[in-house]
Amino acid sequence: MANSFSKEERVAFENLLEGFHDALVLSRNVSVYNTDSVMMERARDTIWRPMPYIAQSISSTPGSSIAASYQDMTQLSVPASLGFSRTVPWTMTSLELRDALQEGRLGDAAKQKLASDINVQIMNVAANQGTLVVPVSGAAGDYDDVALCDSIMNEQGVATEDRYLALSSRDYNGLAGNLAVATRSFFNNNKSVTAYERSYVGMVAGFETYKLDYANRIAAAAGTVTIDTTGAQAEYVPAATSTAVGGEINVDNRFQTVTVSSTTGVVAGDAFTIDGVEAVHHITKSSTGQPKTFRVISVDSATTMTISPPIISGAGGTDAELQYKNVELASTSATASLTFLNTGASNINVFWQKDALELLPGRYAVPSDAGAAVMRASTDQGIELVMQKFYDIDSMTIKYRLDTLFGVVNKQPEMSGILLFNQP
Repeated sequence: MANSFSKEERVAFENLLEGFHDALVLSRNVSVYNTDSVMMERARDTIWRPMPYIAQSISSTPGSSIAASYQDMTQLSVPASLGFSRTVPWTMTSLELRDALQEGRLGDAAKQKLASDINVQIMNVAANQGTLVVPVSGAAGDYDDVALCDSIMNEQGVATEDRYLALSSRDYNGLAGNLAVATRSFFNNNKSVTAYERSYVGMVAGFETYKLDYANRIAAAAGTVTIDTTGAQAEYVPAATSTAVGGEINVDNRFQTVTVSSTTGVVAGDAFTIDGVEAVHHITKSSTGQPKTFRVISVDSATTMTISPPIISGAGGTDAELQYKNVELASTSATASLTFLNTGASNINVFWQKDALELLPGRYAVPSDAGAAVMRASTDQGIELVMQKFYDIDSMTIKYRLDTLFGVVNKQPEMSGILLFNQP
């Protein structure tokens, strides 16, 4: 074959794949669903992934009939797409190829960029769609800050295992500074020493923590908004499918379009609570006594916006409402005020339970007999890297490209959230 990889290039690709896997720090802490390439092509690269079931229990006495108590179980699902196709292309002349070290550095840069793309997209989805919001008035630097994230998850029935927290460098180092105090009474004081020497935090309040060298930002909210919580708007009814457009289609129940007094000053990403709307434990359905937190997903008009999660009060009494009830209406009002939580601009620190976020590795069907040399390999998560090489005899230039295809979905926004510091 005119174009083929040398032994040195194959070894370099194997080293690159190993380094690529090592760089996928955050993606190793989300669930992975490996898709079938043929099925995804026929489904336009979109598959509906199930949300967790929530069941209801009843009192039962042996000898008494429960015939009238059987429930319809509503399985909700969310659309997940292979929406990210990332490529690093570069060229090298026959003169540049004499420097093998230069070739290796370029491969390392390509690997680093693609791994970063995957990590960034996971953080974008978590930062934009996580609905558990913890605002802190001061700067990062205390165990209690992380414990607030633990509390909001516990109160709403999120699984206690596999919890992760990714913080911006400044916020992470602020927490490490709190641990570095020499008077801390950890066993052998190793945690304080490590925090001082390496600015390392590790496990805190049930979360495995990670330091980001990048962070999403959130601006201070500027809206003054009220909403009517007296009627159907506070009685969202979950449904697995809908026939509203003439045929049965799946329904994405993570979002709800609501009418408000005004969306002036409101932007996607804003976090808020609603007067009289309290969060409940998702399994017991008992009120936590704490305001339910919401996120603005999009601003649709002067008086409508899409929020997450939907307001499911269970007022209608249907099986689906009772199973997925997420709020208690402590009080209702035609002009209930929204209290915005992002009162100051800050970095967005994200926390999540592993099953909330899902990574979908994709695959390219690149022909190996079309003139270009092709190498492909997958990490143990199923994320595939494809490397191609093509030589142009006219310019004595070799073109390389490194490709990966993947998708990211937040299956359950109420199992992921954001921690905001410096909120006045």
